[in-house]
Amino acid sequence: MIYVCPLSQVHASIERLAPSHLVSLLDPASMIDTPPLVHRERHLRLSVNDIAEPREGLVIPGDEHIRDILGFIDSWDQSAPMLIHCWAGISRSTATAYIALCHLNEGHERSAAQIMRTAARHAQPNRRLVAVADKLMGRKGRMIEAVNEMGPGEFDMEGTLFSMPAKL
Repeated sequence: MIYVCPLSQVHASIERLAPSHLVSLLDPASMIDTPPLVHRERHLRLSVNDIAEPREGLVIPGDEHIRDILGFIDSWDQSAPMLIHCWAGISRSTATAYIALCHLNEGHERSAAQIMRTAARHAQPNRRLVAVADKLMGRKGRMIEAVNEMGPGEFDMEGTLFSMPAKL
């Protein structure tokens, strides 16, 4: 299973779910250390801001971030959950979970987006992360189109823990 949560729920989610892999997507100043119950080599820490267009002084998601995400997903044997979080659990983390689903289930971009929308009414995947992944994964706009079809998520200041199956 792939789980997504906000930063405020990371430690409780780790204790409850015992994930083997953790992905943190936070701005550089807010990046967390690896929690004690997670092996350091199984914690992907991506210092990236939640933006879709370049802004001075901020880190925009790019090719290297997507390559790191895809490589990390490939290292996950799926014997235990993967937990993905960002600050609010709404944008960067949902984009990364969507990218993971698409990477693990090639050709199921629309199904992955529909499953995410059903699991998380608040999900608003970061468009830049999705667009860069779509390009690097050779999906020819299918990931972008599927996320657009999801429509805007319900407004919330912070998401709640949700899960999706890794295999569709």
